[in-house]
Amino acid sequence: MAVLGLSSPDDADWTRLRGLQYSNLSRVTFARILAQAIAGIGVCWLYAGTVHFALIVAWMGLLIGTLYHGGMIDKTLSDADRRRMSRDEVDRQSRTSVANALAWVVPMAVFAPFGDPGTHLELWAITAMLLTASAVLLPAVPLANLLFAGIAGGGAIVSLMWAGKFEMAIVTVVWLAVIVVGSIENARSFLIARIAEAGMAEKNEVVSLLLREFEEGEADWLWQIDTSRRVRSVSPRFAFALGKSAEEIDGKPFIQLIAGPAWETGQFPSSLHDLAERLKRRESFSNLIVRVHINGAQRWWELSGTPKFDDKGGFDGFRGVGSDVTAQRESSEKIAHMARFDTLTSLPNRMMVTEALGEALRYAAQWRTRCAFMMIDLDRFKAVNDTLGHLVGDQLLARVSERLKSIMTDNELCGRLGGDEFAIVIRDASDPRRLEKVAATVIQLLSQPYEVDHHTLYIGASVGSAIGPRDGNTVETLMRNADLALYRSKEEGGGQHFSYEPSLHAHAEERRKLEFSLRRALEKNEFVLAYQPVVDANQETIVSFEALLRWNSEDHGFVSPAKFIPLAEDTRLIVPIGEWVLREACHEAARWPVGVKVAVNVSGEQLLDSSFIPTLVTALSSSGLSAQRLEIEVTESIFLRDSNLARQALEQIMALGCGIALDDFGTGYSSLAYIRNLRFSTIKVDRSFVQGAAAGNPESLAIIRAVVAMADSLEMSTTAEGVETERELEIVRSLGCRKIQGYYFGRPMPALEARQLFGKTDLRQAV
Repeated sequence: MAVLGLSSPDDADWTRLRGLQYSNLSRVTFARILAQAIAGIGVCWLYAGTVHFALIVAWMGLLIGTLYHGGMIDKTLSDADRRRMSRDEVDRQSRTSVANALAWVVPMAVFAPFGDPGTHLELWAITAMLLTASAVLLPAVPLANLLFAGIAGGGAIVSLMWAGKFEMAIVTVVWLAVIVVGSIENARSFLIARIAEAGMAEKNEVVSLLLREFEEGEADWLWQIDTSRRVRSVSPRFAFALGKSAEEIDGKPFIQLIAGPAWETGQFPSSLHDLAERLKRRESFSNLIVRVHINGAQRWWELSGTPKFDDKGGFDGFRGVGSDVTAQRESSEKIAHMARFDTLTSLPNRMMVTEALGEALRYAAQWRTRCAFMMIDLDRFKAVNDTLGHLVGDQLLARVSERLKSIMTDNELCGRLGGDEFAIVIRDASDPRRLEKVAATVIQLLSQPYEVDHHTLYIGASVGSAIGPRDGNTVETLMRNADLALYRSKEEGGGQHFSYEPSLHAHAEERRKLEFSLRRALEKNEFVLAYQPVVDANQETIVSFEALLRWNSEDHGFVSPAKFIPLAEDTRLIVPIGEWVLREACHEAARWPVGVKVAVNVSGEQLLDSSFIPTLVTALSSSGLSAQRLEIEVTESIFLRDSNLARQALEQIMALGCGIALDDFGTGYSSLAYIRNLRFSTIKVDRSFVQGAAAGNPESLAIIRAVVAMADSLEMSTTAEGVETERELEIVRSLGCRKIQGYYFGRPMPALEARQLFGKTDLRQAV
């Protein structure tokens, strides 16, 4: 059915195959018209005396019309093999075949009764000739052939049976069957042949294209050597690759041409030695990368070759292809370098450091020695990065890497793990003094000032180390234990070296359990607020309370704020906890006298969170507390992360009417710049200055005087923290501090006790 054109299965492109079939029609159109014209003349000759002349002329006109129409349609199909045929074109051609066949039925039906039996047999012979000619001339289009044979032959059979010539009718039936089977098989053979021709032509075109591209390409060339390994039949491109003329190259040893100075010294690169050995052993090779010297420059070639043999099977040399892959090789080496080295500092990256540590562990296990792994974290680097920008931070990291490289020996490898973390692998750490010496040198060297982009920067370094295989016999274990030691160093304030101890695991496990309990503390209502009074320095009346968070854990008992607050900030749990504190403090303050404020500490994580301002507004509105009675306490550390964002948040808080207190003033960085840019309501003098002033320290006294004077000039209030004795009270009062906070007037207390203080005439006796 597919060959006939009545179906188009999905297993082949039959639209294209149909084009191959029908394009053949235009090639045999003339032969078909000529055959039918001769047959038509023969019919006219047979019945010229028995059939009316007008009828014969009309029939000839009909025949000529169908032949002309068919010929025009065949002409439109001459390019069908170069495009896709539509179904309408197939149907139109089939209709012309039907019309032509019906034209030939006319003599059988109309002319035959006028003639004698002999004439009838002659007409049948002409029809049989036409059927045979159609089968021979139209092997490519079996549908048109079968339509013509079926209609014309069917007419002949009916005509013979009408005349009583049944034996001739049977012969005609057999003849038609042979023509049908032959037409289909001829069409199948034709299609197979054309498909094979098209495939061969396509392959030849592809091969020609590839050869043309190869010969026109600039990167590849052909080479050929004889049995003595001397170059023969030099191609122009091969001569160009060698930078010489073909005459200079012909007859020269192949290895000599590409070896450069190594030909004289005999110190061949391993790749060139491998090529020479393969040529010597007469082995085929493919894509062999060889380092060559061309005109004094080192290049990389990719060569493929195969041995040649003459008609008698004797070795006749080598032939092959080659290309210059220097650019690709250099690119690959660059990529490999980038995969193993840090792009900013040019130090080995984490992958290379772990590989070096693995090698050190294997060396220690083999020779029963010790290796060491040190993790280094830069102190105060984040402050530099946040205040001066990442460009300065990157330059600082580059300076740090230069200092680290300057103290490395063949026994150590220094790398960057990422961010501001570095690592040192000590291959042989059998002498424990070597580890301590390296750590001390690192801390001392990295703590020296840096001059970066017209800034003098001070940072430090914390170091944690682990010794293998004592503290771990795998890379992962040793790195984890060194990290635990580093964490201990950071907890102790930084600038120190700590070695791994098994107790650090217990500390880490305790911290993990504490974090787990902290995550559920809000749900279990384990948090409470304590309130510490802030009193007027002169009248000694309560002006505000500072809300302080306390945690009484079901699993751990009372947990110090110094322990769980940093943990909450590290895990960002401080945001939901801080929201709870804010709501709880506002609701409690709403029960106090109108003139008493409440101060709430807010961390940088909470302040810079996008939901903080909406949370603040909700807390004020739900509690009914006036915004003027809420004071937000912040430390200078909030400006070290994102000073612009912090300033915007504080300005929004002040726009609501809330006050802003700057806590721990004088202990951070660039405090004067913050005060100049923002109008704080209160500046809190750190307790260290209060204690120093009470002890008679002149620096502390000068700092408190300067802070009070500056606050008065900027219309800000001052609060002295940590006042615990009568002398400290008198000192800060004489220095001009307006408000006092400390154990002298009251420790942090529950909300109920805080409420009971209102109305007390003597606050000192009340507490």
